[in-house]
Amino acid sequence: MTTTIEHPALAPTTLGRLALRNRYAVAPMSRVSASPDGTPTGEMADYYAEFARGGFGLVFSEGTYPDSAASQGYLNQPGLARDEHVAGWRVVTAGVRAAGGRMIAQLMHAGAIAQGHPNTVAPSAVQPRGEMMRAYGGSGPWPVPRELTTAEIDDVVEGFAAAAVRARQAGFDGVEVHAANGYLLDQFLTDYTNHRTDSYGGPVANRIRLTARVVTAVAEAVPELVTGVRLSQTKVNDFTYRWPGGREDAEVIFAAVAEAGAQYLHIASEGRNWLETAKLADGGTITALARQVTGLPVIANGGMHDLAQAHEVLTGGHADLLSLGHGALANPDLPARVAAARPLAEFDRAMVSPTVTVANARRWRESRQA
Repeated sequence: MTTTIEHPALAPTTLGRLALRNRYAVAPMSRVSASPDGTPTGEMADYYAEFARGGFGLVFSEGTYPDSAASQGYLNQPGLARDEHVAGWRVVTAGVRAAGGRMIAQLMHAGAIAQGHPNTVAPSAVQPRGEMMRAYGGSGPWPVPRELTTAEIDDVVEGFAAAAVRARQAGFDGVEVHAANGYLLDQFLTDYTNHRTDSYGGPVANRIRLTARVVTAVAEAVPELVTGVRLSQTKVNDFTYRWPGGREDAEVIFAAVAEAGAQYLHIASEGRNWLETAKLADGGTITALARQVTGLPVIANGGMHDLAQAHEVLTGGHADLLSLGHGALANPDLPARVAAARPLAEFDRAMVSPTVTVANARRWRESRQA
């Protein structure tokens, strides 16, 4: 006889106008598996549909570049920059929906940490910290980017809005603005990468301005879709960064994106556990603060395959949904396993080595089942 358990993550919920069968979401994870021109492949369609078949209520796309100017982060990254990309994504979203899931497109402009791009752009001409990511084909120091003009900033905003329209055409249920993890919008928010003296630089209220503009543009372009924003303190090239003003900065940031039209906030941990990245100096958590400031649903990320931690996050007022990266890769049927009280497989970095393509995780799981 199959044993079942009741975990708060299995309860149905809503995200904006989206009805979800549970509170489990697959986090955005770069897979470098699109065709060279950025079109999603059939292999990607199978990969995303597997999570929906496994019971995940919500599936986020990997970071998807919105324009053909300077937003692409690495080779074989999928795009929503051209009409040709729409047909490929339409197959992906149809597979997820047929399996009972819902899918949100994450739009990402890489900015200064784009790899393989001859002319990177950023809020200011500041060389990024660390080195390029080998997993995505990079090596050595990052180049010094070129500072965006105000006219080019307007183009960035328009690029996000146009990509959101393509996301709607591709069958997505929502659009997430990626303002986290050290990419372009986060570069504007971060004090040491933004030295501007215009209305986009200086105090945190100015540094969050571009993200707010993008959120508004997306929400207005696709009002029938759910619009959200992903934020983080940590970055792919700086795991220790925290917003300098702590709670005060967070309150300004959260209020700005909510006023701009975001319908949810997704707080990322960039490879770290939620406990490590969410704690504030006063003992509260950044995710709980986001809920308090905005009154919007909040998605927490970082180690949410841990059932005890997930339980505390949901019942302790810290967040409303959970997004899983490594836990989902190792267990594409995680919600079904939790419901049936079946053990979870441990994540193994061999799943994404030597590259992070969608085929590697599947091969790893198949080797464990052989």
